[in-house]
Amino acid sequence: MTAPVLFQEKPLASQGYYGIATLNQPSKLNSLSLEMCQLLTEQLTIWEQDPAIAFVIFEGAGEKAFCAGGDLHQLYTSMQQYAGKPAADNAYAAQFFDVEYRLDYQIHTYSKPIICWGHGVVMGGGIGLMAGTSHRVVSESSRLAMPEVTIGLFPDVGGSWDLNHLAGRIGRFLAATGAILNAADSLFTGMADYCVRHADWSAIIADLERIDGTQMADRRQLDQRIHDVLAQHSAAATLDAGPLQTNYAMLTALCANRDIVSLYRAFAALADHADPWLARAAQTMLKGAPLSVALGLTLQERALHLSLAQVFQLEYKVALNCCAHGQLQEGIRALLIDKDKHPQWQPATIEQITPADIDALLASPWQNASDNPLASLGQGRFVQ
Repeated sequence: MTAPVLFQEKPLASQGYYGIATLNQPSKLNSLSLEMCQLLTEQLTIWEQDPAIAFVIFEGAGEKAFCAGGDLHQLYTSMQQYAGKPAADNAYAAQFFDVEYRLDYQIHTYSKPIICWGHGVVMGGGIGLMAGTSHRVVSESSRLAMPEVTIGLFPDVGGSWDLNHLAGRIGRFLAATGAILNAADSLFTGMADYCVRHADWSAIIADLERIDGTQMADRRQLDQRIHDVLAQHSAAATLDAGPLQTNYAMLTALCANRDIVSLYRAFAALADHADPWLARAAQTMLKGAPLSVALGLTLQERALHLSLAQVFQLEYKVALNCCAHGQLQEGIRALLIDKDKHPQWQPATIEQITPADIDALLASPWQNASDNPLASLGQGRFVQ
């Protein structure tokens, strides 16, 4: 069987090597499984400790996606198995989110440059991989989103941190609606750093291979050399302004509102907007789980002054609670299992959500907060 992640080490022109990690599940749009996260964690650790490796490249197999999110089928099975039981009892969910979030944190704090080739679809768990890399590259066909509202989850994998740090509090809109960003808007929001044409990627690889391996010891110099290569091939100037940029002033004015129900209604009012991008975003929210909207917005408020490690600790306990709540199971059932696309959300409307509903999802699944498996996250590692 072909490995779900392929690893290569290729020589630089002078001395040293670079590593390539290729997500290798193109039939599933390279959706992340537990095994893939484990393989990536192990290899990244090896490469970080190997002085011969200068930098790492992430890419996805196939032409359609870097990574479309997490592989949810096994998670669904585990939720069926542990239905009605305490959140901490779901062993698979506990392991999956533990490994995935640790991997994402490892990427955010990696001591060597990581170039992410975010071609095609980059959503959910794919954003989790891409967000922490040092050089985030999109192509003319890239589509970025955090669409967890459609399955009854919330923008996790550090989304409460990443979306929270976008200008104009625009992350509130992206979390609530799962709005899809094209290459231009990915650059405009800061969720990507470079746009290059897909046809130029092989030339970029060739230029990267010419980097002088003797410069590896100087991280700043190496980062600058990689930047020079990517900037030389930049296609950003050829892009028209994206729909988010076009509507930015209006959206930031809406996102300044901190009342969840009012914010929901303001976004919902865009469902009939003349701009099809705005209308689609609002319609996606209206089809999604109201509780997911409220939870995602609440987490951005709670995470505003937390460290990255604390955000992952917070998201971890909320993710386990979501698995026990039943809404996530219903969302996956409707979208991926039965595919009827008619989830029965509870609560059914934003107005029916109570503070107790949110508090239950924010509560610790353990008797002591120190029992959170991610409690030690961040010790010995620092955000670059």
